[in-house]
Amino acid sequence: MAMPESVTVCECWARDGLQSIPKVIPTDDKVEMIDRIIDSGVRKLEVTSFSHPKLLPQFHDAEEVMRRIKRVAGVSYVVLMPNEKGFARLEACIDGGYGADEIILMISASQAHNLANFRMNHDEAKRSHAGIIRRAKDRGLKVIGCPGTVYGCAIMGDVPMADVLDITRFYVEEGADTIMLGDTTGAANPRLVRERIGALQDAFPQADFIAHFHDTRGNGIVNSIVALEMGLRYVDTSLGAIGGQPTPRSDTRKYQFGFTGNTCSEDLVALLDEMGVQTGIDVDRMIANGLRAEDVIGQELRANVIRAGRVNHEARAFQPAG
Repeated sequence: MAMPESVTVCECWARDGLQSIPKVIPTDDKVEMIDRIIDSGVRKLEVTSFSHPKLLPQFHDAEEVMRRIKRVAGVSYVVLMPNEKGFARLEACIDGGYGADEIILMISASQAHNLANFRMNHDEAKRSHAGIIRRAKDRGLKVIGCPGTVYGCAIMGDVPMADVLDITRFYVEEGADTIMLGDTTGAANPRLVRERIGALQDAFPQADFIAHFHDTRGNGIVNSIVALEMGLRYVDTSLGAIGGQPTPRSDTRKYQFGFTGNTCSEDLVALLDEMGVQTGIDVDRMIANGLRAEDVIGQELRANVIRAGRVNHEARAFQPAG
């Protein structure tokens, strides 16, 4: 299978990334990082979540972030949309002239995970999301429909393919513009990726799928490459490989332990550059963004390339010690 000539990398640091960080990042730092990400050549990025701030205090400043971030033609600004009340908040931003271009709606294929994460069963979530999709289309927004736990679930274990097909079919039939295949708890492996994406491509040949892998077990990069080899043109990543299970204010119970973050932006973008796949992203600026992200969060993150540097292709002098 051949890699595509170009790939759209969506940078998720400011939403999916930060939702896992218990330290509430100051708004100034969020805005700075989003602007830096855009300046590095990223043309699609998640900027915030409209989850209720009492549940996810990390996003208490969603409207302020939307108002203050740099706006550049050709950049798609993406937000997570949890429910109708969140959409009403986004509509106020749109009316104020600082809206989004795309919204993400997610229903976990694992009903147990959906209940744990969103407090809704599948039928309740479908009814809610169908209404939000209609409102989004009326506002000229694109919709990313996300079946979560596509490759497995930390609560229920293996997720039947029939349930993945059911949630995907719902979003396709309701008019979602793209379908994000969420590896929500990092259960994917290359063989499973080929099997499940292949089945989804056969069932929904008209759909545009997004590769969204977590690096819980160190498989984010290889799974992303497999998905791209299968013809996907969109892939999600996060600086420093952060992200995953939200860190709520009032409920500290976890359904996923260990590392929960996304595929690492710096590492995947540098790898794609080495392979000759065009992303439009300046690798050196992306590496600098990764280093700045560590300063902002206050800890060393999981990017490898910011330590090792880019691959050297030129001979250089080396003097052995002693």
